[in-house]
Amino acid sequence: MSEDGTALFTIGELARATGLTVRTIRYWSDEGALPPVTRSTGGYRLYDAGSVARMELIRTLRELGLGLDDVRKVVSGEQDIASVAATHVAALDAQIRSLKVTRAVLSTVARRGSTAEEMTLMNKLARLSAAERRRIMEAFVEEVFDGLDTVDPDIKHRMRHVTVDLPDEPTPQQVDAWVELAEMVQDPDFRARMREMVEFNARDRGSDTPEGASMWFFKRLVELAEQARQQGIAPDAPEAEPVLDELIGPDTDKAAVLARLEAGFHAQANRYRELIALVNGRDPKPRHAEEFAWVVAALRHRVAR
Repeated sequence: MSEDGTALFTIGELARATGLTVRTIRYWSDEGALPPVTRSTGGYRLYDAGSVARMELIRTLRELGLGLDDVRKVVSGEQDIASVAATHVAALDAQIRSLKVTRAVLSTVARRGSTAEEMTLMNKLARLSAAERRRIMEAFVEEVFDGLDTVDPDIKHRMRHVTVDLPDEPTPQQVDAWVELAEMVQDPDFRARMREMVEFNARDRGSDTPEGASMWFFKRLVELAEQARQQGIAPDAPEAEPVLDELIGPDTDKAAVLARLEAGFHAQANRYRELIALVNGRDPKPRHAEEFAWVVAALRHRVAR
C-alpha cells in the first residue's frame, strides 16, 4: 500500500482479480498500454485502482479488435475513442468486403470442383479493380468489332456501353457471375463466336439501312413466333410458311437467314447477357429462347427440303 493509503497491486494480484493472465498483463505493460504507477523496493511493477479501470478499457478495446498501438493512444489520451473507432470501422468494412469475396470464390471452387490453378485464376479475377474489369470488357468488344464498319450502329453502341458494375459489397452470386463472365470474354473460342455473329450482322448491310433495324427484326421475330406457338402451329407445319414470309419476305434466301440466326443463337451468347445482368444485380431478362428455336426449326425444315 502507498503512503497515502491507496492500494497497490502486483501483476499477479491484478491477474487474480480480473481473470487475465500474468503474461497478458505484462505484455500490455511492456508495450506501454498499461504502465505501472511505481515499483516495489524489489523492483516489481505495481498498479493502482486507476490501473484496474484502465485495464478494463484495454480489454474492451482489444476484444473489439483494435491493435495495441491504437489502444495505447486511447488510454494515454493521445487520441479519442470516437476517432479511433471510426478508423477501425473503415478497416473492418474493407476486411468484411474482402471476406465476402473470399467466401464467394471458395463457394465457387467447391461447387465447380476446381483445381488449384483454376482457384488461383478465380481469386485474381474476383479481386480486380473496377478499372481492370472495364479494360477486360473493352478489350473483348474491340476485338469483336475490329474492322467491321457496316455493323448496325445500334448493336455496336449497346455492346460498347455495357456496364459491368460489381458493387463494393458483392453477393456470392455476383462474384460468381463476374468470374464466369471474365473467363468467358477472355476465351478465344467465345470471342470467335461473337465475332462471327457480328460479321453476319454486317454482311450485306447497305449504307441506307436504318440504324436499329437488326434490333427491330428480332423484336418482330419474337412477336410472330410467339403468336404462332400460341396458335399451336408447329415449325414444320404448312401454316408456318406465311409466318416466315411475314417475317423475312417470301423471296428472301432462307438459308442465309438461318445461318445468320444460328450465328447469334447459341447458349453462350445468351449466357453472356445473363451474366452481365447478374453482375449488375438485376434479374436476367427472358431471352425468348423458345421463339428463336421455333423460327430456327421452321427455317431448317424448309432449307433441308
